[in-house]
Amino acid sequence: MNKPADKKKKIAPAPTPAPDIKKHKILVANRGEIAMRIMNAAHKLGVGFAAIYTREDEASGHVELAKKLGGEKNVFRVSSYHDANELMATADEAGCTAVHPGYGFFAEDFRFARRVAKRDRPMIFIGPSWKIIRELGDKINTKRLARGLGVPTVPGSDRPIYDELEAEKIAKSLFDFQLGQGVKHPLVLVKASAGGGGMGIEEVYDPDQFRSVYRRIRSYALRQFKDEGVLIEQRIKDFNHLEVQIVSDRSGANPVHFGTRNCSIQSTGRQKRIEVAPGFAPESISYSFNGPKLLTDIVDYSLAMAKKVRYDNVGTWEWIVTRKGEPFLMEVNTRIQVENGVSACISRVGGKDGVDLIAEQIRTALGEPLGYTQAEIASEGVGIEYRLIAEDPENNFTPWSGRIERFSWEERPWLNVLTHIPQDRAYEIPTEFDPNLALAIIWGKDIFEARQRGEEFLDSLRLEGVNSAGEPLKSNVGFLKANTGRVLQF
Repeated sequence: MNKPADKKKKIAPAPTPAPDIKKHKILVANRGEIAMRIMNAAHKLGVGFAAIYTREDEASGHVELAKKLGGEKNVFRVSSYHDANELMATADEAGCTAVHPGYGFFAEDFRFARRVAKRDRPMIFIGPSWKIIRELGDKINTKRLARGLGVPTVPGSDRPIYDELEAEKIAKSLFDFQLGQGVKHPLVLVKASAGGGGMGIEEVYDPDQFRSVYRRIRSYALRQFKDEGVLIEQRIKDFNHLEVQIVSDRSGANPVHFGTRNCSIQSTGRQKRIEVAPGFAPESISYSFNGPKLLTDIVDYSLAMAKKVRYDNVGTWEWIVTRKGEPFLMEVNTRIQVENGVSACISRVGGKDGVDLIAEQIRTALGEPLGYTQAEIASEGVGIEYRLIAEDPENNFTPWSGRIERFSWEERPWLNVLTHIPQDRAYEIPTEFDPNLALAIIWGKDIFEARQRGEEFLDSLRLEGVNSAGEPLKSNVGFLKANTGRVLQF
């Protein structure tokens, strides 16, 4: 009897070796506190870096830290943080293989990201791929994408409107919708679709005035932007500003979230001043809506969009939440944000403290897999982040310039202060940049302890200085104190 033929044994493919991220060197293309956080994260990962500074920033703490961690030869003076050509030349001189833009400057500039990746000597852009930055940086496209997935967006048009009758029809539906929602004084926002930075925007209170406003904005848009397209949206005034922190590796296959943040305490110019994680505290504070469901919904919506576009780094989905608990997607920020640290302070991976979202951003951008699932991420306690700024809240938050002569606080195990301001000498605030002084991140087991500790920190803070006229420093410390008691309240 013939023996059956031996079956060939299947040999499992060898696992793909993890990339050696330590072979890389990062150009830290930013300044101040965020530059210091990038350097510390890179140093912790064993990744080299080169830092830059301008003449105005010679006394900044980020220059001192760069020399300490990277050595004098890895610190380069540039004429401007905004000069892409100079940044590329510096990266080449320093032998960098990657660029970290931080936030601001080139962080959400898809053209810069594309240039980094496609130049003759390509480098890695530490952020999402340039195609994703382009796709989600277009607010109209983001709105269209969201609606296609059933993600709620601010009611209104998701494309430029050029026809007056169509515009009036949309505006009428928005006025009617708001009246049906019980809004006593409905508002419609008319804005140039090609505009930005608050240009070409008007509010309409009276439906009978809509046509004249539409014509005026359309004419302005054509004159200023060579495109007379107009967007019509509902103007939502009474809301909380929430965010969802997303992280993914280069595969884009399995993004995870690190919870929510509430950024509703802002200056008169809608600039964030206090951020809190998580976004609401339904176990401690009573809301007029189902808080846990709301937080779950915006996380699920954000993850659905991230999966759809195969988001491949760190990003933030920004939301408006009305007093009735209705969420509306506002935009997607395709970068690390100032307030990432307040999410990190309450996050645990595999039961371990010490999540560093900038380190996660760097290692995944350089090719390492995420290495954990959503089930391994947990949240503990409440975090509050204060933005300490030299400004005058009583005068429309006007920036203050002058010399910081004393800046100190009492160290606490629940406190982390991030600053580029030296504590051992006087420091002249450069007038070329925003007068941001520090970020203070406080952890508490619940919202009540976090508030109490936040107030304790602010009371211990010593911040003194004078301007050229000998007048004392103005800061937002009083504003932060006055608003600490109402964080997470709606």
